[in-house]
Amino acid sequence: MWIVRCDGGQLAEAFIDQQMVALGWRDVGSLKGIDARDKIIARVKEVWPEYKPMKAVIAGSQLNKLANVMKIGDRVMTYDPSKRIYHIGKIAGEYEFCPAEDERKVHRRKVKWEGQVDRDSLSVPTKNSLGSTLSVFELSPAAVSEIDAVLKGIPFKTPEAENTLEADVDTKNLLEDLKAKATEFIKDKVVALDWEEMQELVAGILRAMGYKTRISPQGADRGKDIVASPDGLGLEQPRIVVEVKHRPNQQMGSQEIRSFLGGRHKDDKGLYVSTGGFSKDAKYEADRASIPLTLMDIGDLVELIIEYYEKMDMDTRSLLPLTKIFWPS
Repeated sequence: MWIVRCDGGQLAEAFIDQQMVALGWRDVGSLKGIDARDKIIARVKEVWPEYKPMKAVIAGSQLNKLANVMKIGDRVMTYDPSKRIYHIGKIAGEYEFCPAEDERKVHRRKVKWEGQVDRDSLSVPTKNSLGSTLSVFELSPAAVSEIDAVLKGIPFKTPEAENTLEADVDTKNLLEDLKAKATEFIKDKVVALDWEEMQELVAGILRAMGYKTRISPQGADRGKDIVASPDGLGLEQPRIVVEVKHRPNQQMGSQEIRSFLGGRHKDDKGLYVSTGGFSKDAKYEADRASIPLTLMDIGDLVELIIEYYEKMDMDTRSLLPLTKIFWPS
């Protein structure tokens, strides 16, 4: 059983009324006679050379599924988000290209719609499995079995569906997976910043935490890139002296920590940021430092970014634009 949806499910009514499922990408032209996935991907790359490689692969693969992989008699499903209903049918015709139609539904397969399932009648694991950013994908056997049971009016119970706690755990696991992926994506963006941008980002985080910052000019900084303090001049305590090392593939060692500590005053507090992390010796050196010293790797940095993002000024946010996602608590 396949899911086909377009434009976030906004074309569900058109799919039902016109007895079909469809995809966009009109400019790629007709796919009749192009029976290989690689050839369709190559066509996509030719039409949209600005596409990044993975985007072209995803687009070409979905078009190939609609045009070549789906067979007459295969089962298909689409979702109407306004009514929270999944419509189920069977592929009833070969691939068609209809360039005169709405550009969102030019690559088509005829469908005989046969039934529908309310989303609220499905278990949490199955509902979770139906979520995807893809326009075309195949359902898992477990999801198909549950949908078939609901279509027949048979109470379908799995251990997950019977146990609310387990369903909650399944949803929580999905959330944790999304959080983990989001964290890694943010790290990717942080690593892509240049050194000056990284310095500005760290200063912006400190300002969001309530400090005023002074960034050292380029050149010999005598072991400090940023000074953060209540007055912004470093005259009031706490005076936090910050060193920023943006070398994602290079750990900082004990020598770098000793060099940083060598120029500190007894009342200073130190913050050493290294996107490449720290060696064991560096951590040992920090533990026995004569002043309070915090080592911050890229994981610690991203945690602070997430915690204080909404308090950051616009200049800092512009370095790392993020979107907030809401999730049921």
